[in-house]
Amino acid sequence: MEGEEARAREGAAVARDLLALGYEGFPGTAALGPLCPDFRALCARLMAELETLGALKREREEGMEVLSLSDGPSTEEEFLRQLAGLLRALHCPDRALCGGDCATALREPGACLRLLRFLCTELQAARLLRLRPPLDTSLAALPPDGKEAEEGAGMVQELILTLQALGLPRPTPGTPASRLLWELHAKISELLPSLPPGSLQPLLSYSLDAPRWEALESLCQSLRDQYCCRRCLLLKRLDLTTSAFHWSDRAEAQGEAMKAVLIPVREALTPESDISIAHILAARADLSRLVPATSKAARQGTCCAINKVLMGNVPDRGGRPNELEAPMPTWQRRREDGGGRKAGRQYWGRKKKKK
Repeated sequence: MEGEEARAREGAAVARDLLALGYEGFPGTAALGPLCPDFRALCARLMAELETLGALKREREEGMEVLSLSDGPSTEEEFLRQLAGLLRALHCPDRALCGGDCATALREPGACLRLLRFLCTELQAARLLRLRPPLDTSLAALPPDGKEAEEGAGMVQELILTLQALGLPRPTPGTPASRLLWELHAKISELLPSLPPGSLQPLLSYSLDAPRWEALESLCQSLRDQYCCRRCLLLKRLDLTTSAFHWSDRAEAQGEAMKAVLIPVREALTPESDISIAHILAARADLSRLVPATSKAARQGTCCAINKVLMGNVPDRGGRPNELEAPMPTWQRRREDGGGRKAGRQYWGRKKKKK
């Protein structure tokens, strides 16, 4: 009794879905089955629209047969064979319907309703995908210059991540930037009251006028140049350090393997910094909290086993300037042939010891 009530509710839900999709004349739960011509015609109409919307485009190119309604003694067998293939092409999660014995599966109670429910949901999804215009991913949509193209692609990626984080859909092509920014502002203003008090306080707490914008841009450029110089120095030290590993005899046999590991990592390190004014505007007040490098919280991410290794005694290499003997000026008599330095001219050199 409960199973019949459940099938009746399922049948009513399928009938509502078909009516919403524009398909009238639902045959009813009593007439469902591959032997019913109305059921076969309904499945054929749904499959035909799915093919029109592109859900079966690839299968059609590969020679997949369309669900036909030919009359004859083998009509039911042909219908079930084509139906099983099309369901497999649509990646139907119901394994019983996609199996080889589709006729036995459709004779089970509620199997035909599951089939119609699956086709209705696939048709709804295909119609929604058809309404969304395709994104232009070709290079023609980007600026012609390579650097500008990379910057444009980066901005688009940042915008997509922002929309995903806020739960907003992708904008349609041709949407004005002012409208998109207004939608972002409205969504963020809607979510801010749900945060704890004092969260997301900006580090830059006052408004910027034209002179301040210029000063901020100049300061940002100066810091960017300084960081670029420092990164160049660090990268040069890294190159010298890695090149020193190739001097050993063992490195001659492992040279290619070392280069295969080091070159991809080194190419990803560039001296240019990607910090811009946008990062300053997005910075929060907690960013200005200075944490000592030797604090317990900082050492959790920097401590390692090498810190516990103690260096032993090392040989004295000298090089202390205060222990060197300062050079003393010497005098040399005039030579008769006039060769050498001129007489009386002072020059610096080490004084010879008397024998």
